[in-house]
Amino acid sequence: MEPVGDLDSRQQALKPIQTKRLAAREVEGDGKKPEDIKEEEEGEALSPVGRIFHETCFNVYVIAIAGFKIRINVDVVKANLEHTLLKHPRFSSLQVKDVKKDGGMKWVPTKVDLDKHIIIPSLHHTISSPDKMVEDYISNLSKTYIDYSKPLWELHILNIKTSDAESVAVFRIHHSLGDGMSLMSLVLSCSRQISNPKALPTLPAKKTSNPDPVNSGRIWWTIRLVWNTIIDVLMFLATTLFLKDTMTPLSNGWKKGGGHVPRRFVYRTVSLDDIKLIKNGMKTTINDVVMGVSLAGLSRYLNRRYGETKEDKGATQKKNNLPKNIRLRATLMMNIRPSPGLHALAEMMEKGSKAKWGNWIGSMLLPFAIALYDDPLDYVRQTKATIDRKKHSHEAIFTCFIIKTVLKLFGAKVAAFLYHRVMNHTTMCFSNVVGPMEEIGFYGHPMAFLAPSVYGQPQGLMIHFQSYINKMTFILSVDEEIIPDPNRLCDDLEESLKFIKDVVIARGLV
Repeated sequence: MEPVGDLDSRQQALKPIQTKRLAAREVEGDGKKPEDIKEEEEGEALSPVGRIFHETCFNVYVIAIAGFKIRINVDVVKANLEHTLLKHPRFSSLQVKDVKKDGGMKWVPTKVDLDKHIIIPSLHHTISSPDKMVEDYISNLSKTYIDYSKPLWELHILNIKTSDAESVAVFRIHHSLGDGMSLMSLVLSCSRQISNPKALPTLPAKKTSNPDPVNSGRIWWTIRLVWNTIIDVLMFLATTLFLKDTMTPLSNGWKKGGGHVPRRFVYRTVSLDDIKLIKNGMKTTINDVVMGVSLAGLSRYLNRRYGETKEDKGATQKKNNLPKNIRLRATLMMNIRPSPGLHALAEMMEKGSKAKWGNWIGSMLLPFAIALYDDPLDYVRQTKATIDRKKHSHEAIFTCFIIKTVLKLFGAKVAAFLYHRVMNHTTMCFSNVVGPMEEIGFYGHPMAFLAPSVYGQPQGLMIHFQSYINKMTFILSVDEEIIPDPNRLCDDLEESLKFIKDVVIARGLV
């Protein structure tokens, strides 16, 4: 049992790790040192993008918080992990410095000791506020790093009842193991439907729109695509060089260097049906609605924060505390390579087949037009226009190409600095991921909610939306020095959703 306070808060340096095969050769006394022995089994090289996530200024971890309706049976989880997650080579391999390649790293298969990966802290069940204790525990995780002497993942099991679950599990996975969507898909592929224990979770199908070359004006459509892409790539380059967001109470002060900042994770669950009601009434998408809710919540929050430092002018469209022409942008990190499906990952773990995997990451800069509107529906209309414009651009593909080119020419340190600089010149990160449409169980444990996020990025705020059955959970990852009241921001987001929904109903749009 490992107490909360005993978590090692020191960053582990990347050092060559001695494999068991080399150690055995040395013990046998054959007269050769490990560095003089040619390895009999070459490990797969770590991808260039994977190396970026090991740089000091961009050491990023994925956090997945899952609540369950029953207490977690640790023995059942251990037994199932052996036959599922550990079958994935990334979760059963060390990341080792490759002495043959200067600065390179490679994956070396190893025998996994689950007792070093499944962390069960000592908990007092008489705690007055279990919710606060769990929140503090997860926040403390962001102050620590996983030891490089083992595969870079952990599962923390907290068998304590909170306001929305009988127990909580926290996956912590280093981002070099894969992109966020692929990692979440891998975790979900270890679960099954409660109503059908042999069936994998069902995810909503993605809707794609291919314009009719004749009726949509193909030439004009192509011209707009090229123009939008050029403008977006130039904005990306300008942001890298000099273009910064407006300094607001949400800004990180454009910190230099790569200092590690602890995070606090707070989340709130709302009705997905309410979001669908707005979507249907305004004929938009769920993504348009959650972005509109985010814009409304951030505008309300900033108006209040500005009002605390000067005379409060009110909270209407004409009279408010917001400065004019605030430039506030979110960085969206997206994987260019299609994520492997749940069935492909399940087959890989069961039969040893191959599935697409890896970090092919591009960036998109999404502007938020911070303002207060008397008509709450204007927030959704504003974000819909922005998203429709961004959909008609290959910004993410070209930014991925730029990063890969920098990686090839200058190495991981320069590429990580580039990523860090772009994110440091913007205000926040944003993500929206669809989840299972039916109730699922993780190794037989019915899941109550799922709340993923990340830490290690320079921005003071990340907003992540995650759907599950008929619920939507929004998760905030915040730097408390910048946002000391994250639960207040959660309130603003929740209240903004209610205001928008009430107007849609009042106007008879549904």
